[in-house]
Amino acid sequence: MLTFLGAAALAFGAIFVAEFGDKSQLLILAFATRYAARPVVLGLILAAAIIQGASVAVGALVGAALPTGAVAVVSAIAFLAVAAWTLRGEDDAEGEAATATGERLAGVALVLTVAGTFILGELGDKTMLATFALAASQGPVPTWIGSTAGEVAANLIAVVVGRQVGHRLSPRVVRIGSALLFAVAGVAVLAGVVLG
Repeated sequence: MLTFLGAAALAFGAIFVAEFGDKSQLLILAFATRYAARPVVLGLILAAAIIQGASVAVGALVGAALPTGAVAVVSAIAFLAVAAWTLRGEDDAEGEAATATGERLAGVALVLTVAGTFILGELGDKTMLATFALAASQGPVPTWIGSTAGEVAANLIAVVVGRQVGHRLSPRVVRIGSALLFAVAGVAVLAGVVLG
């Protein structure tokens, strides 16, 4: 077994790399194109701490018993619901209307929406499975700290990219693009259930 710092660093590196291109990272990118960075980052941190904590707590034994098909279907439905919710939104107007909309959506509800969507996206995912294995071999506390930090770090890159894209495109294009990303994630998860 590695030292505490070694085990945390191993978990950080493994989860940081595994998270790239993951559907949850695309979801964070989509949220960041449309909403202020602070609630998106807070939702991300909350979700990463919860999902990695659950992964560590549950461990490899219970992880094998999870009904992955049912989890995937619920996750896919959630993605499709967020896609519909995103499409339903109004284009932000210039000036005061945009500021008022941003303030309404920057509250606790948005943080919880980001966190909930991210958690559903991560259930049964490769990062969760990697955390199961690491926790079993390296210990729960360093694995939780390292894997949470790795997941947050990888997704902060998505927030930065999303904010840059969001500032350069019209609100309508951002809304439709975000909805498409959520819909594609939902359809991909459903296809995995049907084909897998």
